[in-house]
Amino acid sequence: MIQITELTKVFQTKKQNLTVLNKINIRIEDGDIFGIIGMSGAGKSTLIRCINLLEKPTSGSIEIDGEDITTKSGKQLLKLRKSIGMIFQNFNLLMQKNVRRNIAFGLEIIPIKDFIIEGMSKKEYDVLNYFQKRKLKKAEINRRVDELLALVDLKEKEFNYPAQLSGGQRQRVAIARALATKPTVLLCDEATSALDSLTTKSILKLLKKINEETKVTIIVITHEMNVVQEICNKVVVLDKSEIVAAGSTEEVFSNESSEITQRLIGGIA
Repeated sequence: MIQITELTKVFQTKKQNLTVLNKINIRIEDGDIFGIIGMSGAGKSTLIRCINLLEKPTSGSIEIDGEDITTKSGKQLLKLRKSIGMIFQNFNLLMQKNVRRNIAFGLEIIPIKDFIIEGMSKKEYDVLNYFQKRKLKKAEINRRVDELLALVDLKEKEFNYPAQLSGGQRQRVAIARALATKPTVLLCDEATSALDSLTTKSILKLLKKINEETKVTIIVITHEMNVVQEICNKVVVLDKSEIVAAGSTEEVFSNESSEITQRLIGGIA
């Protein structure tokens, strides 16, 4: 579970202090597909960057499974980020690496001493010599990449480079890469904004499949209400740095008291 309490983010400039998030309170249950929507400048992207501490909140707390992550730094923060995957609007793939190497990248940079071999205890792993660990790590990475290629339906493209892929295929690679370390939370920052409507539908279908099969909690940042309608079971609406509506997707969509919500769904021109 993720509990965000009184979260505030203020950017300091020479002329003034700019409050981007003002006392945000959100509760996200394990397994939710949770939408955070709002117009440009509402604070959506800053909020998602606070959740994985790419931005340090000015005040407030973010608890994941009862542990306040805003107190973490250094090695503790690096360990935390392994449990939080993230996908972006512009994919952020490594253009010089093929699909396999892009997916494997996060696993390859984990030090051998910290790498976990499925089915092997830490005690069993620790007694192995360096070369044994290296061989096992390579085999485990290959196994995990094969597993993810099947999940995102890209086995036939495994040796292609990003420049040889469509936008939808690139986003599938980005999703697989984000899932490589088996995160419990997947953050999606406008992940379908650069895609056409048909490709968007296929990516949303994939995210729903991933949520159902892996039980990963998915947080979707978007300004597109059709995305929220398609996959989110809960949603909050941000406007001018504050939450103006929250609840189940059905409740928020039927809430005519929020002008900004109606603008987002096309109720007001």
